[in-house]
Order: sequence, then C-alpha cells, then structure tokens
Amino acid sequence: EFGVLFRPGKEGQPRYASMEWVKRLAAVARSAKHMLLAAHLCGSRVNDVLKGDDAFILVLKDWGFKRVQINATAVNGVDTKDLAKSIDAVARVFTLHHELEFILQKNEETRPLWEGLLASDSPNCGLGGKLPKNVTMLLDESKGTGVLSTVFPEPPLEYDIGYAGGIGPKNIETVLDGVIKSAPGREIWIDMESSLRSTSDDMDIFDLNKCYRCVRAVCDKNLHDHPTFLTKK
Repeated sequence: EFGVLFRPGKEGQPRYASMEWVKRLAAVARSAKHMLLAAHLCGSRVNDVLKGDDAFILVLKDWGFKRVQINATAVNGVDTKDLAKSIDAVARVFTLHHELEFILQKNEETRPLWEGLLASDSPNCGLGGKLPKNVTMLLDESKGTGVLSTVFPEPPLEYDIGYAGGIGPKNIETVLDGVIKSAPGREIWIDMESSLRSTSDDMDIFDLNKCYRCVRAVCDKNLHDHPTFLTKK
C-alpha cells in the first residue's frame, strides 16, 4: 500500500504530492491489480473532516483510495484544541463513507478524539468500547516525526491497529519480531515514511530500493507471500 500525504500549502514539495501527480498515480493504480492507495490527511484536510466536511473524501473515493488516515496533531498543521467537540461530526463522515477504512492516530494528543469515539453512544459510533466498523487506529506516539517505538502493545479485541514510529529498513526485522509477539493471529500493518526516503542530487526522494528491503524482510518472516511481480534478489 502506498500512502500519500495531503496538506494544502505544501503540495508539490518533497513528501507532499501535487494534485496533478496524484491524478496520474490514481490512473496507474486503477490499471494495476496489486496497487493500493491510502490518503494521509494533514492540515486543513483534517480540519475539514473534524467539522464534518466530506468534500475531499469524495474526491479521494473517485481517485480510488481505499484507506484514509486522519493525522489530527499539531505537528501536522491541525487545530487540535477542540478534538472532543468533533466526535459526532467525524463519526458522521465515517458512516457516510462506510466502504472506506478510516485510520486514527492513537497517541496522547489525539486522546480526546479516539477516547471520545470509544465512549460515545451516538448511532454513528460503535457499541460502547468499540469503534465504528470501518475505523482502525495507528499507534504512533512520535506523531509522525519518525521516532522509534520501544514497545508494541497488544491489539485490543474491539478494533485493529497498526504500528508506526521510526520503523525502517535498518530495524524492520526487530520490529517485526516484536509485532509478531504482540499480535499473534491478528491482522496488523506497519507504517513507514521518513525512513523510506533518500537524498539524490540534493533532492529528497521516495526510495523504492528501501521499500524492496522491507518487502523482503516481511516475506522472510513468512508473513506474506513474495509478490510475483517483484524479483527475489
């Protein structure tokens, strides 16, 4: 799965694709059988969702994105002072787009949002102690800054989780060992961003060679069959 960061004001800069580039990517993904896309929303894109505005979600669906991550933290340019007041509006967006999977960052800063959703008795939320069926969480106390996690909590029974924070080619084997131990038999994912980038000709680029190293590590742990469209070298 390829994640794309969306943050108005930074589009076209390294790590933040332009809308024209995303359209080309979406066209490629539609023609490919194995390419999945996830939108990682930042800045005003998150603020809109917190207000219940799903206009950009509709665009993402048209482009073929299947997962949408809500990066509701200050470091990602989001107004976080009233997260608790956004619960009903956010839950309505989740319900309107039940065919998408929404991912919430689970950390102390976002606690008012995810804890409020778990506690809510709104018809748009899950039963007490559960999230809406199409909502999962990403554990990342680094809040997207790439600091390596030292523990990998066991997934709760009520919803699925992913793990992030400083994971990359240099430590993925150790991380996978920890995740396997913490989440036996559960469907989980790991999230990587800054560790998959390199500098080439003074440019910050997405490094597919680093991605391939991670793919091989996952396959070597027998967590996934090796993709037929990638070499095993």
